[in-house]
Amino acid sequence: MTQQNNLPHPGLAAVFSFIFNGLGQIYNGQIGKGLFIIFISALNMLVFFVGSLLIGLWLLGKVKGIAIVFLGTSLFIVGLSLICVVGIFSIYDAYKVAIEKK
Repeated sequence: MTQQNNLPHPGLAAVFSFIFNGLGQIYNGQIGKGLFIIFISALNMLVFFVGSLLIGLWLLGKVKGIAIVFLGTSLFIVGLSLICVVGIFSIYDAYKVAIEKK
């Protein structure tokens, strides 16, 4: 009889985090870290959405002023940048932790 290997697979952990940030951490058994990454990702998406909304409202002429354009553009860029950074970190961390568990 062969013994079942219950250790996480690094490639699968990375793919899970690529599909949904934090899922690879949960797969690795790091529930708290995974939930924290999911929460941070949700906040980043909210910032990105608000920035997009402000830019869209300005383009449609619903709001006026350079301050709205500046705020919307800033939120858009910050939100998009943080989404990318947290996503890359999530994938790398899930892969690294799964390798360390082997």
